[in-house]
Amino acid sequence: MYLLYQKVSINYLIVSIQILLKSLDNMDALSSILEVTKLKGVVCDKLYVTGPWGLEVIQNEAAQFWRLIKGQCQVGLTGGQAVTMNEGDIVIVPHGASHWIADKEHSMRAKLVDFVREHKAGTPMFRRPGKETLLVGGHFSFDKQQVHPFLKDLPPIISIRQFGTQYQQLLEHTGGLMVTELNEDNPGSNIMRRGLAEILFVTVIRAYMEQNTLSQGFLAALNDSQISKALKLMHDLPHESWTLESLAKSVAMSRSVFAARFKRLVGETPLTYLTNWRINQAREFLKNENSSIYEVASRVGYQSEPAFNRIFKTKTGHTPAVYRRRLTSPLIKADIF
Repeated sequence: MYLLYQKVSINYLIVSIQILLKSLDNMDALSSILEVTKLKGVVCDKLYVTGPWGLEVIQNEAAQFWRLIKGQCQVGLTGGQAVTMNEGDIVIVPHGASHWIADKEHSMRAKLVDFVREHKAGTPMFRRPGKETLLVGGHFSFDKQQVHPFLKDLPPIISIRQFGTQYQQLLEHTGGLMVTELNEDNPGSNIMRRGLAEILFVTVIRAYMEQNTLSQGFLAALNDSQISKALKLMHDLPHESWTLESLAKSVAMSRSVFAARFKRLVGETPLTYLTNWRINQAREFLKNENSSIYEVASRVGYQSEPAFNRIFKTKTGHTPAVYRRRLTSPLIKADIF
């Protein structure tokens, strides 16, 4: 019997849902980034094989994840070094790079699309005598138009050892809930699996920051209490008249030290990051609300509508009015998406 975690803690289910539905009023820097980049998780299916096996995954736009429930296997980017997975471990390929996963690095491999096709046809592959392996696979997607430094700075592959992190219990129960939802076709199962995948992503990022010494890049910025606080201030209060001096003062740093550390970690100056964040927020308001251009400008920190129009066009290639019309025009919308 390869099904694990059939019985899961109701208390942990409640905790997981509470994590997923945290009040937006108390969002930290990472939460607001994942909101604006529209993180969407999908738990695709279980992968059960016996004996030697291997799969080739072609490059795609989504971030692939694998969670090993039973057995041992290896995974690696095409042409890269192999990573060994033990029970409970998780691997994410954030940028959708082509990769492989197998019981051993040199095992014969099939294309993932062929494996899925045969599985659906009722003729599953890799059922030869040997050790059992059970994985859960899925992917994460983000808004293609929101190219945030957080996404760009994610490493090519993230490997998390479940039993080497303080988040072990959450990872264990999330994995168990995934298997349960895949095994039982209960009402609302798709929403549950999506929520669990998104909890998994956030937990993996937390665990990665815990397990690695990060000296630069956006994850290092999130791990830095002062820079992370500055990011949160900009995210939560884009309408404020922020200056380099006021941001530095808000996080108890000198202007020069703050500017240098922010640029080193984030890859952009504080005011460049603030401008980009404001424009990303403005795009969301224009897309989802009926507020006037002036109201949108005010909400993201621009008291002058002409100035807002200029910077918006510089960043997006369109004025706010044209951008909104393109979103609401059926013909143009089809061209964009």
